[in-house]
Amino acid sequence: MQWNFTTEIPLFFTNFGLYLKKSCGFFRNDFIAETLVRYMKKILFIGILMLTSFSINAQVKAKKGSNHFWENVRFGGGLGLSIGDGFFSGSLLPSAIYDVNNFYSVGVGLNFTYASSNNFDTFVYGGSVINIFRPTQGLQLSAEFEELRVDRAYNANGISYQEDYWYPALFLGLGYDTGNVTVGVRYDVLYDEEKSIYGTPLMPFVRVYF
Repeated sequence: MQWNFTTEIPLFFTNFGLYLKKSCGFFRNDFIAETLVRYMKKILFIGILMLTSFSINAQVKAKKGSNHFWENVRFGGGLGLSIGDGFFSGSLLPSAIYDVNNFYSVGVGLNFTYASSNNFDTFVYGGSVINIFRPTQGLQLSAEFEELRVDRAYNANGISYQEDYWYPALFLGLGYDTGNVTVGVRYDVLYDEEKSIYGTPLMPFVRVYF
């Protein structure tokens, strides 16, 4: 499948805005939801510009015979686990980050998740944009926006049906950074109990980059 960013990104934010207005009780009026959507547009736009700049810089460096750009790129990702009352969710999260400096990194990732409970099974796939901050040695702060496609099958009381939808999440994280490995917790500020694939908005994480 090929993505047309010119059409897919505006469509994504249109759907995201409608989601905030109709489904998130956290936001009390349309103005707050629309303000957040505009803010997320700016973040993604800046992220795209940064990644485009990194790509162009890499090509220029490659032509000059330099590997400086790729020396600052690390690959890895993390594992996600969420367990609740009769609920299980496991995630494989490959990603890559660019170390802008010793204190800040930016990157993109993929999400492949399987979740199940007493009456449903779910397969999830999608992507994310992550910002990582290291204000001091050993401390890592993160902000990650994630957009997931959810394919869920229900089977309860002899009735079976399926549903497919997009689900946005915004994680704020706190972790202990050892260099290549970070262990911590993150919280989804857009958590929706009915639609989320996670059993709770607060969950542990492990990130590994080399």
